[in-house]
Amino acid sequence: MGLQSLERRLERMVEGVFRGSRSAIRPIELGRRLVRSMDDQRSVDVKGRRIVPNDFTVMLSEGDLTSFDDIHDVLTAELVEAAREYAREEGYHFMGPVRVELSSDPDQRPGRFEVLSQLRQAKGGAGAGSLVMPSGQRISLGDRPLDLGRSSECAISLSDQNVSRRHAEVRPSSRGYAVADLGSTNGTMVNGTRIRDEQLLVDGDIINVGSTYIRFEAL
Repeated sequence: MGLQSLERRLERMVEGVFRGSRSAIRPIELGRRLVRSMDDQRSVDVKGRRIVPNDFTVMLSEGDLTSFDDIHDVLTAELVEAAREYAREEGYHFMGPVRVELSSDPDQRPGRFEVLSQLRQAKGGAGAGSLVMPSGQRISLGDRPLDLGRSSECAISLSDQNVSRRHAEVRPSSRGYAVADLGSTNGTMVNGTRIRDEQLLVDGDIINVGSTYIRFEAL
């Protein structure tokens, strides 16, 4: 099921742009190899979770790498999203943010490629995490807190009159990511319940600040 979803995603969102490329390598081939490396290198941590690589480098010939120039950013972004989606459907967990890099290998023959994958833990042990905004924009979380508010000085600035200038903060912790209210006027809610101080986030939680709803994803 997970692999079929991956293939549909790449076929639908990348292949149309790809048709003008000169490379003999199709993006779906990269995606299949990437998720295969996740399957092959999965392990079980002390909590019983299935942990898989989250850092991928695709080694291509110089010509094949150049042929992807026009869709480079789209391709890497879609491979990252496909990896997240596959992990969610298979019940896998990442130790940090997902990263995909396309790189040149002088020893690689045209039409051939290799995927190097590894486990890369987020600083502070927070694991992976991102915020999905109402527009669909995804903001990756790292080892630093991100404040949300109406102020342009906030890391995530919201044009919502029901949001305080500095409303809330999403911060890393040893157990993952948490959201904290910063003394806002209207409060901060998670899944419809107002939080008092700080609340640990789990995959799929909906953070509500003012009239804005933001989804937290732990992959």
